[in-house]
Amino acid sequence: MFAIDNTLAQGTQKPSELVPSRYALQLGELDVLVVSDGVLPLPTSTMATNAAPADLSAWLDHMFMPQEAFDWPLNVLVVRSGEQTILVDAGLGGQYAGFPRAGQFPQRLESAGISLASVTDVIITHMHMDHVGGLLVEDVKQRLNPNVRIHVAAAEVEFWGTPDFSRTTMPTPVPNVLRTTATRFLEEYRDKLRIFKDKYEVAPGVVVRLTGGHTPGHSVVDLASGGERLMFAGDAMFPVGFDHPDWHNGFEHDPVESAKVRLGLFRELAETGGLLVASHLPFPSVGRVAADGDAFRWVPVIWDF
Repeated sequence: MFAIDNTLAQGTQKPSELVPSRYALQLGELDVLVVSDGVLPLPTSTMATNAAPADLSAWLDHMFMPQEAFDWPLNVLVVRSGEQTILVDAGLGGQYAGFPRAGQFPQRLESAGISLASVTDVIITHMHMDHVGGLLVEDVKQRLNPNVRIHVAAAEVEFWGTPDFSRTTMPTPVPNVLRTTATRFLEEYRDKLRIFKDKYEVAPGVVVRLTGGHTPGHSVVDLASGGERLMFAGDAMFPVGFDHPDWHNGFEHDPVESAKVRLGLFRELAETGGLLVASHLPFPSVGRVAADGDAFRWVPVIWDF
């Protein structure tokens, strides 16, 4: 089982982190750890590019959120299945100016007693910079297992050869950084890639499957063991999506398809009762989804210590 005591550092009487940064749970025979990579600030306008500004403003007020900008949580997942330790996404990394509170997952992983050298597999839900940037940090590259296998959808690799940003609504500098980050990731890790088409079992009880939408190769990870389920949904859903699943996010490369994918996954989760973790839901983002008319309810689990 993963070590989860992050209250006191060994040999000290001072808290190492006052804010919880990782959350462990047992899913049948699988050990699961949600790790916060930190947060990054974004303009609230990216939350709902097809909504009337007054409607978005009302939702923000309803959620006690600021009107102009918000902190976007960054979560990654670690799963232990048998002899395999699987990292799902790798966060932002610390190499981007303006995001000093992101790029935290490597030290938080190490403080949980999990070395990067022990990671046998990495699943990439998609190749945006806040999902692959962590693998481009020099210290991470040096400590990563030289035989690590990196699993990514064929459609995602193909897309980033000539990415299309025509339907996105991102802050001006972002598309170029996304493009250069994805290119660098492919250049540095191409010999580690294990490319799948639609669905692939990475380890017993750990399956990655293509959904498309957010990016053409966007994928989710399904965990199943002992009759229990958990889905890591990547960027298929955001906090506003429960109340307004039809609202488009500015980072979606195909907003219409993204809304269809989001609705389908919400309905699936509401039907199965499985747990949900997503990249940008508030940490630790472990909860369930319930249907609520034409919308959905996010039902966080009670923290278990």
